[in-house]
Amino acid sequence: MKYRKFGRRKCLLMYLIDSNIFLEVLLLQERYEDCENFLRLLAKGKKLGVVTDFSIHSIMIIMSNLDKLKELKIFLSSLTAYKGLKIYRTTLTDEIKAVEISAKQELDMDDAIQYATALALNVEAIVSLDKHFDNLNVPRKEPSKKP
Repeated sequence: MKYRKFGRRKCLLMYLIDSNIFLEVLLLQERYEDCENFLRLLAKGKKLGVVTDFSIHSIMIIMSNLDKLKELKIFLSSLTAYKGLKIYRTTLTDEIKAVEISAKQELDMDDAIQYATALALNVEAIVSLDKHFDNLNVPRKEPSKKP
């Protein structure tokens, strides 16, 4: 496990998990094995991550539109068993910041909400396959690159 020094204490590094990591597994896309391995580490508590409620809602809409309600129910139920994953409920302040970030960084609103949350929580990195997070103040890590 990787740690960050925080005063005299060491703290487990925390990552913001983008919705595409979960979707890659749910939809058995090209990189699903890398994403599944990373999510397994979160499930076991070997990595610490946070996912926004916005990401969960986005996944719900996508899976519903694809008529994958059974898989969606299993996914949502599985989130409660993750030892290393917390769900972050964005605040109105986070969302206002996301609007500002969207205009300044030329990110779509989905990415801007993720980035605003990453900044607010001072995460180590955003775990994502989305290259829109490259060259920002919070680094992007891919699951296969052992974040």
